[in-house]
Amino acid sequence: MKTVKKVKTAASVFELPQRLGVLQYVEYERLERMREPPQPALVRADPVEELLKEWPELEAFGVEWVRKWLDLRERLIEIAKTLRRFPWMVEVVKQRPMSILHPYMIEVYIAKDGSEACLSLNPPKAYCAQNGAVKEVRLELEFKRYETYEDKIREVYRPKGLLAFAAAAREYVRML
Repeated sequence: MKTVKKVKTAASVFELPQRLGVLQYVEYERLERMREPPQPALVRADPVEELLKEWPELEAFGVEWVRKWLDLRERLIEIAKTLRRFPWMVEVVKQRPMSILHPYMIEVYIAKDGSEACLSLNPPKAYCAQNGAVKEVRLELEFKRYETYEDKIREVYRPKGLLAFAAAAREYVRML
């Protein structure tokens, strides 16, 4: 008897055209929901496309390379920030095949005085920009110490061998 009273109350509240039993009422609600247009499904965009939209500099490496190394998303973002800071590096990367390059093989060194920036894709070869000109050089550096640079603790390097004793020998800070 209690069920019947609830159905009568529900029927009067929802203003059903006739008194319905519990099962008929449930069926009525289901049919009403079917008349409404379906809610659009949440379509997740491809994470690679999202990353490339936010960091277009990574397109220099190619979409498949980014897809392959998407697990290292934080490293890819670090690389993109550096490429954004030094746009000439994007052009250097576009000119070289990168399909087998691991993201942790990419190294960027900046002279402490800011006069030179170097991109190393496969050591010891590097591409250095000085006064707007980019050239390929042989960069052989050895670790010297840790130092705070741009609010982070970074590694400081000096040239190896006889270049270390030259008067113009620079110290380089490793950014990546």
